[in-house]
Amino acid sequence: MAVDPSMPILVVDDYQTMVRIIRSLLKQLGFENVDDASDGNAAIAKMRDKKYGLVISDWNMEPMTGYELLRQVRNEDAIAETPFIMVTAESKTENVIAAKKAGVNNYIVKPFNAQTLKSKIEAACAA
Repeated sequence: MAVDPSMPILVVDDYQTMVRIIRSLLKQLGFENVDDASDGNAAIAKMRDKKYGLVISDWNMEPMTGYELLRQVRNEDAIAETPFIMVTAESKTENVIAAKKAGVNNYIVKPFNAQTLKSKIEAACAA
């Protein structure tokens, strides 16, 4: 399935450098409609205001982790179906399993490149 490059994407990370890196990779892939949030609470607020085609969230954030954000998204009817990709520096099996059980569509371990991001987006949006 072809992914619509005009779909709005929300990048959630408390580390602005990582937000810039992901934005740059998305731009290389043709995605221009990118918003960002610095924490889970801000992300939820933005998702209630705007329909996103995809959320890309870091796992390790304060005060709400990406995992907690994912669980909250999946429990809110209006946004529950939004494709969600978790980004983390840790590849612990228990984290991957917990994220899958919570309804994550895909999982990326840092560092990653544009091609990895592209394949993960295609898989997440095809689900």
